[in-house]
Amino acid sequence: MQADKKQINRLLKTAYGQLEGIMRMVEDDRYCIDISNQILATEAVLRRANKEILKAHMKSCVKNAIAEGGGDDKINEVIEILDKISK
Repeated sequence: MQADKKQINRLLKTAYGQLEGIMRMVEDDRYCIDISNQILATEAVLRRANKEILKAHMKSCVKNAIAEGGGDDKINEVIEILDKISK
């Protein structure tokens, strides 16, 4: 992985902490909208981490594969991921 590992780990740890907090909120019977807002915040952090990983993948793996004449497979992988993201 070519992405900034410190940044990705920080984002994932943030999401992990948020998930733990959401689980506590559910256990404590907190207000539904508050729980939903926390879930949305966690999803946003995970999307940001994924975006950073995909940007690094495009700038390194895909770029190198294209330079070596074999970029079609890498491009298809990215298209598949984008299809999953857009669902």
